[in-house]
Amino acid sequence: MVIPLILGALINTFVPQILKIGGFTTAMATGANAILGVFLLCMGAGMDLKAAPKSLKTGFVITLVKFGVGVAIGLIVAKFFGPNGLWGLSSLAVMAAMTNTNGGLYAALTGEFGNKSEVGAIAIISVNDGPFLTMIALGTAGIASIPFLALLGVVLPIALGMLLGNLDKQMRDFLMKGGPMLIPFFAFALGCGLSLGMLLKAGLPGVILGLLTVVVGGFFNILSDKVTGGTGVAGAAASSTAGNAVATPAAVVLADPSLSAVAAIATPQIAASTITTAILVPILTTYMANRNKRKLEIV
Repeated sequence: MVIPLILGALINTFVPQILKIGGFTTAMATGANAILGVFLLCMGAGMDLKAAPKSLKTGFVITLVKFGVGVAIGLIVAKFFGPNGLWGLSSLAVMAAMTNTNGGLYAALTGEFGNKSEVGAIAIISVNDGPFLTMIALGTAGIASIPFLALLGVVLPIALGMLLGNLDKQMRDFLMKGGPMLIPFFAFALGCGLSLGMLLKAGLPGVILGLLTVVVGGFFNILSDKVTGGTGVAGAAASSTAGNAVATPAAVVLADPSLSAVAAIATPQIAASTITTAILVPILTTYMANRNKRKLEIV
């Protein structure tokens, strides 16, 4: 996961023109969503219908905890540090980065290290991939709408895979083999959408925001996952900032133009958090998976 992602980011940073020459090269570099859609179908084929309730529970718990922690820290920053924020981080930047989950990264990591129910939890976790819940938390719910069609678009490939897998065992075995093969290709495409220059523009506050998301947010995500009977892998895999979160400040400014100055600073910081978490979350998830494996070997 990590090496193809970093490779894509390096290419996009130093020689981005290579990714724009067209043909299959550009298709691979920009096709993260298409690859992920096929990945979800393949992983859905391996899900037994009996595992669906557990997937819903995992998804709801992690989504609520991640959202609650991000909003709580954002409100604390707003109350005690004012418009200038903490370490240059405004409440807008904190909420936007910490309440959003990179659904593609989550799907890839749980597909590699998690179980079927953890993979299926993306149907719920994808709700906080984007600016909508953050805008509600910021008091702009009047112009925001929960993207039910976008959510349906995430669920359908999983549902189709589950249908095929549960109707035909041979089809299940065939499709399940395709899921792990797609992970490095998706990771590379994800990296091609990132630029290391974003880190320089945002400076240290942007990196700190990413660390808050992974360390503080990750602690509560993993804890809530394990308390409710999970392995902690799903909680770790959800401790990222979605790329869509970069659009949150612009969406908020449409509702409240007085925040335009704050949004201009928050946008590169959120982008830096996206890159920082995209690098650190796979490491955290790998650590949790290896820790669980060692415990099983001891038992």
